[in-house]
Amino acid sequence: MTRAFVFPGQGAQTIGMGRDLAMAYPAAKAIFDEVDAALGENLSQLIWEGDAAELQLTQNAQPALMATSLAALRALEAEGFALGDAAFVAGHSLGEYSALAAAGAISVADTARLLRIRGRAMQEAVPVGVGAMAALMGLDFASAAEVAAEAAQGEVCQAANDNDPGQVVVSGHKGAVERAVEIAKTRGAKRAVILPVSAPFHCALMKPAADAMAEALDDVNISAPSVPLVANVRARPVEDPTLIRALLVEQVTGSVRWRESVAYMAEQGVSEIWEIGAGKALSGMVRRIAKEISCTAIGTPEDIAKLKA
Repeated sequence: MTRAFVFPGQGAQTIGMGRDLAMAYPAAKAIFDEVDAALGENLSQLIWEGDAAELQLTQNAQPALMATSLAALRALEAEGFALGDAAFVAGHSLGEYSALAAAGAISVADTARLLRIRGRAMQEAVPVGVGAMAALMGLDFASAAEVAAEAAQGEVCQAANDNDPGQVVVSGHKGAVERAVEIAKTRGAKRAVILPVSAPFHCALMKPAADAMAEALDDVNISAPSVPLVANVRARPVEDPTLIRALLVEQVTGSVRWRESVAYMAEQGVSEIWEIGAGKALSGMVRRIAKEISCTAIGTPEDIAKLKA
């Protein structure tokens, strides 16, 4: 059975995530300690006992989700399940950083610092209220891209996340995204809803954040990952550190090609995907993209106990 490990993106965060892993596995607790030390603050206390609205802030959610994913991976490793057995790693948006840290391409401490910078830069790139994102359900990517182009009318409106065959997220100026919602309804979308996000991610409005990440990534050592990364903006595997660095910058303004990434892995014979960290959102997407792939979400000691059984 050919396996891939995938790592969730923003939106999966919940207060208390990873706490049971840290209590059950010293190696998982060590990840949270390492992230706290790298950021110079007690992020783990916010994750486990803090205010949900504060955790939801992009600058907190991104390193918090990475820490939870890596803690789950260390717990798995403690039980004898190795990442090295996988054919690919992949992550949804910020999850790509988790995937790279999991595969040893970037240190956990550097990944935490990069995600703090990324979260702040993405939040600050566009004043609150200027941008928006919307999910268009029941339209394929090509149709959603046409809707976005028609809605732009001189503003930015792009197909930002190609999540699965029936869900595409568009991103850009608030007025343009609102127009896209109305146009999508006339084009056969089952639903079209504005998302409760704090900024318009993965579109041209994020250019200031991309510039900030280019500068931040220049100072970070990136190695070849131990397992090939299926990159968001290419939907193909990459292993060259120079290319990975460039694609992480491109990813800030580029589309997350998740549907294509999963379809590629299925074509390469992947029959099992493990979603490592908080939530089960990616597992749901995978099932809608490639029904032949079995999905297992692993984010708690109970999940790991079921695997062992």
